[in-house]
Amino acid sequence: MSDAASSPNRGVMIVLAYLWVLAFIPLLVERHDREVQWHAKHGLVLMTAEFVLIFVFVVVISVVTLRTMGFGCALAMLFVFGFVGMLGLHVVAILKGMGGGRLIIPGLSGYADRI
Repeated sequence: MSDAASSPNRGVMIVLAYLWVLAFIPLLVERHDREVQWHAKHGLVLMTAEFVLIFVFVVVISVVTLRTMGFGCALAMLFVFGFVGMLGLHVVAILKGMGGGRLIIPGLSGYADRI
């Protein structure tokens, strides 16, 4: 997806777009590159969804730990696998963006178009 007003820093900006709060840099700096803007917005949507999931997971772990006196600690081990999965998702999104594509996540990616 080439853009008429392509940024010379497109690769760096796409990487920054998927590094959580650093997504604000390409969003504010590369206003003329629509593709970088989409990736920055997508990165922000992804970050927001991840923060919500982490919050919910921490609340569930806390409640389970208080109720079962320890099972929540074992459940917390799943958080490590979830975090590795989130990192993998970011790597795939960066690689697709660097290749000129977009990683479409059902239920989330549509919000990047609305912002």
